[in-house]
Amino acid sequence: MSDPGRHAADAVRTGVIVGPVSADRSLGQLVAEATTELSGLVHDEIALAKAEIRQDVKRGAIGGGAIAVAGVLALFSLPVFSFAAAYGIHNWGLGLAWSFLIVGGAFVVLAGLLAGFAVRKFKKIKPPEKSIASSKESASVLQNAKPHPREVGQETKSVARSSA
Repeated sequence: MSDPGRHAADAVRTGVIVGPVSADRSLGQLVAEATTELSGLVHDEIALAKAEIRQDVKRGAIGGGAIAVAGVLALFSLPVFSFAAAYGIHNWGLGLAWSFLIVGGAFVVLAGLLAGFAVRKFKKIKPPEKSIASSKESASVLQNAKPHPREVGQETKSVARSSA
């Protein structure tokens, strides 16, 4: 015979509504079964999250590797294109030294423009003002918080703590 509690737990996982569970079990048995089912559900959710993260990490690693290879190839192509540009300018009738100087100067100008752009972007960076204000507000609220007062007649129970 099938276990009605198992059907109820399956219904929670799948979203299927089932009929009422048999009432011939004690409260302790129901709590124990609910705890077991909740533990199983948490383990299933953790396993699903691990599988999804593992898949995303694999995709990220493959993408990162592809970006690294593309960057290396771009770096290797830069000298080739520099020589091609210099020799192309040389074919227009300018001396070879001047051709290389023009290409080098173009790289310096391009680097200067990019550095100026980066400096302007860095100057626009501001501290997270909303987060700082929220943190200060939370800190001020917590400073004014007082513990809940105990009634005079209440006994305090000491709790034995293990050293292990």
